[in-house]
Amino acid sequence: MTDHARLIKACAAGDRAALKRLMDAEGGRMLGVATRMLRRSDLAEDAVQDAMVLVWRRAAQYDPDRGSASGWVYTILRNRCLTMLRNEARETPTAPEMIDETLESGVLDTAWDRLDTASDLKRCLEGLDDGTRRAILSSYVLGHSHGEIAGRMKAPLGSVKSWVRRGLSKLRECLS
Repeated sequence: MTDHARLIKACAAGDRAALKRLMDAEGGRMLGVATRMLRRSDLAEDAVQDAMVLVWRRAAQYDPDRGSASGWVYTILRNRCLTMLRNEARETPTAPEMIDETLESGVLDTAWDRLDTASDLKRCLEGLDDGTRRAILSSYVLGHSHGEIAGRMKAPLGSVKSWVRRGLSKLRECLS
């Protein structure tokens, strides 16, 4: 029989071994509860880890007069699972292969938006076609090589090199 209250008190005192003993004693059951609530094992594992971190951080707040120690631990887990369910409803899942493209596109759009509308650089970049402008911005803002740009734009390497070379030439001419 595990004395949860003693382990929580030891956690409050900074005893990491107590947290491990608490995890060993309750981790499996906590994972089962979280899996039933979240219906996804990956989220359940995250919920248990988050709950144990919260137990560690809030151990000093546990008051044995207000309820049992294991009830306190499972309340933290339950609240964490409910928070994850609420947040999941607001999140739009992105396919893993789209993450890099989405992030990079956002960075390029942000860089483009931050250029002063009255600046000569923005005016000259607007004179380029979209593919050439994105290739140049990818090179200078994200630091991508021609090969990386070609792969991300799904274009032949020679075309990307030509776009960048001709685009930079047009920019030089426009800015002078």
